[in-house]
Amino acid sequence: MLHSMTGFARQSTETAPGMLTWELRTVNHRYLDIQFRLPDELRPREPDFRQQVSARLSRGKIECGLHFRRAADTAAELEIDRSMVDLLSRRAAEIARQLPDPGPLNPIDVLRWPGVVQQPELDAEPLFAEASGSLERTLDALTTMRSSEGARIAAMIESRIDDIAAISASVRQRMPAVLEAASEKQRERIARLDVEADPARLEVELALIAQKLDVDEELDRLDSHVVEIRGAIEAKGPIGRRLDFLMQELNREANTLGSKSGDTETTRAAVDLKVLIEQMREQVQNVE
Repeated sequence: MLHSMTGFARQSTETAPGMLTWELRTVNHRYLDIQFRLPDELRPREPDFRQQVSARLSRGKIECGLHFRRAADTAAELEIDRSMVDLLSRRAAEIARQLPDPGPLNPIDVLRWPGVVQQPELDAEPLFAEASGSLERTLDALTTMRSSEGARIAAMIESRIDDIAAISASVRQRMPAVLEAASEKQRERIARLDVEADPARLEVELALIAQKLDVDEELDRLDSHVVEIRGAIEAKGPIGRRLDFLMQELNREANTLGSKSGDTETTRAAVDLKVLIEQMREQVQNVE
């Protein structure tokens, strides 16, 4: 099943130590690029989280943010770093002497200063277990979203390759008439010259024209690529790079078809093919 590389998921989990909230955001990227923002209590476990994410996702730039809001422990005594408070008081007094009209120092602002309030040591192991389980659920939600977006992309690609197959069939059906028209045009040119042409030489010239205009090989390869794309969409695992390669191959055949065109209808068909391929290519850039 085709998966998009774009997605977002957010999950919150209430635990005894506090509220854990994961936010996962993914965008397209050539490789797997995982970036983490973790609270201090869980930063040492980043390798474990990284392994957990890489086991589920194969490609894309993935931003993983974990927010931890510590629960208020009403049973614990509020411990204050007296030395930090003294230092803040002295520095505030120094600044106050340089200001024209300083206001009083607010004790609540002092308590909010990092390091003033000493919180009790937190056991990180149970918190990691909770965070790991929450991450797994967030990855489930992210995968569901990427799968849904992938289904939309797959439907678009299938619609475009149906159009490509129809154009290929139409060009193939018209080729005998195109070749006959080119041969007839050559005969008319010779007739206007009012000279007698060597039948053997004329046949050679007509064969060369037919060879130059013949696009059977290009149409065969187009049809082959269409079959491969259909199979890739139904395959399991990451297929983005393979689809990107097939888009390049389709574009090459469309260019050759246009360069060998013998009439305006074939030229128009080559242009239509390139438009369809470009539409697919833009979407394929976002496929895992």
